[in-house]
Amino acid sequence: MGRNAIRWVVLFAAMSILGIVVVQIFWVKQAYSLREGQFRHRVDVALNDMADKIMSFTGDTTLLIDPVSQRTTNHFLVELNEPVSLQILEALLIASFKEHKVETDVEFGVYDCVVDTMFIGRYLRFDTTFTSRPNRVASLPVVRSDQSYFSVYFPKKDAYFFNEMGFWVFSSGIIFIIISFFAYTTFIILRQRKMSEATREFINNMTHEFKTPISTIGVSSEVLLRDPAVQDSERLRTYAGIIGTENLRLKKQVDRVLQLASLEKDDLQLNLEEVDVHELIRQAVETQHAALDRKEGELHTSLQAQQPMIVADKVHLTNILYNLLDNAIKYTGEKPPRITVSTDNVREGIRINVQDEGIGISKEDRKHIFKKFYRVSTGNRHDVKGFGLGLSYVKMMVDAHRGTIHVDSELGTGTTFSITFPYQ
Repeated sequence: MGRNAIRWVVLFAAMSILGIVVVQIFWVKQAYSLREGQFRHRVDVALNDMADKIMSFTGDTTLLIDPVSQRTTNHFLVELNEPVSLQILEALLIASFKEHKVETDVEFGVYDCVVDTMFIGRYLRFDTTFTSRPNRVASLPVVRSDQSYFSVYFPKKDAYFFNEMGFWVFSSGIIFIIISFFAYTTFIILRQRKMSEATREFINNMTHEFKTPISTIGVSSEVLLRDPAVQDSERLRTYAGIIGTENLRLKKQVDRVLQLASLEKDDLQLNLEEVDVHELIRQAVETQHAALDRKEGELHTSLQAQQPMIVADKVHLTNILYNLLDNAIKYTGEKPPRITVSTDNVREGIRINVQDEGIGISKEDRKHIFKKFYRVSTGNRHDVKGFGLGLSYVKMMVDAHRGTIHVDSELGTGTTFSITFPYQ
């Protein structure tokens, strides 16, 4: 995924999460307002009921219009014609709050306007029922007035609301956890992306630096082989040939690393043209004769496709064939390579099969062979050289051509790679 793609993904994800957070905040506020309205209504009904009972208890028939007033969200006043004792008020308060399901801690007191004094009652703590305790540090607000009243204060109203809003608190916690994981994951992705870019640049620069000495060694070995003194000495000729062969192998490995590095950049452009698949196969087979001769191997072709012309990148298509043939030659074990390259036409386009009779690939390895740097295990033997880049390159280029690749293999019986390319 390119840098711009990652930025857009992160941006859209951040906007989505921000939208979820905004919606969650809106609904939490709505739920809180609903709970607050219900609480206020229950308290208002309970206090009005208490006011009627107090007037009935004291024998006061003077009508008070709207005796209950709300001073703050958790502080209520109830006007009285004359003060009432704290014991009577506590009993009425517990009975009325139980009846109307006002289930939170409460402080109360009676204000006597004659002596201008607030008499603080006991603290009523609600667990499953109300429990009366001494009120050591009262937080009950005192309001100076010309009218006597009793005052009710709810010190834990907010905690009571959030306890009733268990679902919303839980869902908000889940969203917070998701946001935390998203932020951490984004940080890790960006850091890994930065490290990956630095590693890729290092490999790219390193392999480019290798190109010059490799070219120099190649030219020098060719000159050395043409030297008459070397031609007359079998030992020097052998050593010069080894230098040239190993230098060519090193050049191929460096070219593969550069190919993969170029594919991982976002500026990959395919040079599409009409190519003859059969001609490319013949050219690729021709380049493998030397490697086959060293292992006394055989390579057969069965080019049966009636329509071999497709639109593709000639260079990359040649490299795909070369990588598959190179693997078929290398992974043969002790026996000589036996390879067959065939073609046929299918509904989707042209299919190329590269079949060998080598060591095969296990089911577990087949899941990973197209991953970069992954190499099939050969046990304690290390006679097969490479970086694990060949099949990764093949898969990337087949995908770039909108083709498909399939591998069929069993340990000890060989492997068949089937690639299908569309005509257009």
